[in-house]
Amino acid sequence: MRKPDVVIVGAATRDLNDEAPRGWLLGGGVTYGALALARLGVRTGVLLGLDDEARTAPELDLIRDAGAEVVEVSLAKGPVFRNTETLAGRVQTCNGPSDPVPVAALPERWREARTWVLAPVASEIHDEWAGAPPTDACVALAWQGVLRHLEPGVRVRPLEPGPSPLVRRADILAVSRHDIPGDLPLRSIGQWLPPSAELLLTAGLLGGLLVRFVGHQLVEARAYPSVPSPVEVDATGAGDTMLAGLVAARVAGGPDGHRLGRDLHLGALAGSLLVEGPGMNSVPTLGQLKERLARTMG
Repeated sequence: MRKPDVVIVGAATRDLNDEAPRGWLLGGGVTYGALALARLGVRTGVLLGLDDEARTAPELDLIRDAGAEVVEVSLAKGPVFRNTETLAGRVQTCNGPSDPVPVAALPERWREARTWVLAPVASEIHDEWAGAPPTDACVALAWQGVLRHLEPGVRVRPLEPGPSPLVRRADILAVSRHDIPGDLPLRSIGQWLPPSAELLLTAGLLGGLLVRFVGHQLVEARAYPSVPSPVEVDATGAGDTMLAGLVAARVAGGPDGHRLGRDLHLGALAGSLLVEGPGMNSVPTLGQLKERLARTMG
């Protein structure tokens, strides 16, 4: 494999599920994001943290079969979650923070990649990762993965957002609106980011907002609608798939990848396809994305 177009980093989760034959499903932003990038035709390198049980998951073959190169990092303790759906929303408990994914595990030939996605889910990507990508590379950070209070057996609670080396390196900072306090001004987040950066706020069925900062000042905000799905089976991984679709559109489109909001629309299309089936099998292919795009354009 040549140098990847995109390097994506994170730890796979085991999501406990009593209906699953083995008692859990493979998940995490890095797995959904990597599979989406590869299926959308992006040359993808995946640095993937796995505990001993997660390494046995056949879903890993989906990522490899899509064309991604996967480098596994053994974790003594990986992320384990239990998600319970209630009328008030999802209740999530965990086994605590994951072991870190070390920068030293990164293959040398990947270090000059032009685009990076840091996709933590249980604080496994530490601040040292801020210095891993080249200074002129584009870095997308799935912020919510470090905005979680993780205590074994206790409901996951949000942490107060704030500045950090990872945020200061994020050219695209992606987060659910539910992880941002309503009284936190967006201009405050702009002060934590690089001088020129974007904040992607996702809001599920409500669509979302892409905010652009220049010189730490808010200069543009683009709202985007969600793309209706005929049926919603499982929304797990929708935000990660949306971010992967946006990144893929920009990689394919080059400097004009964000023109006229096509990147946001393609990301929303990818997310809409993802929710129509359970688990990673529902991550869309490029053909499915083109078909859905033709329907929405028609």
